Amino acid sequence: MALPKFILGMIFALAIVVGWSWLGGAPIGTILVRVIICAVTIQAGYFVLIYTMIARSAPTPADIARDAERKLNAPEVAESEKLGGARRGLH
Repeated sequence: MALPKFILGMIFALAIVVGWSWLGGAPIGTILVRVIICAVTIQAGYFVLIYTMIARSAPTPADIARDAERKLNAPEVAESEKLGGARRGLH
């Protein structure tokens, strides 16, 4: 969902909460608390939705190319040499 659509939908949802509360005869303080709770809930839901969409997305061709380039440029080190060089450098 695009951000402008989200903001417009959030404004409509908050307007409905305000109208429902006002028609129910709620005091201003209660209306404000309901609007804040509704806004926080909507924001948290939007964050979870976007995070889930990003986590589930397939890697792009740029991601695949970057990973392949890193593998090509990374020096191959034998398993027995990984700690040996570090020990020699400390003495």
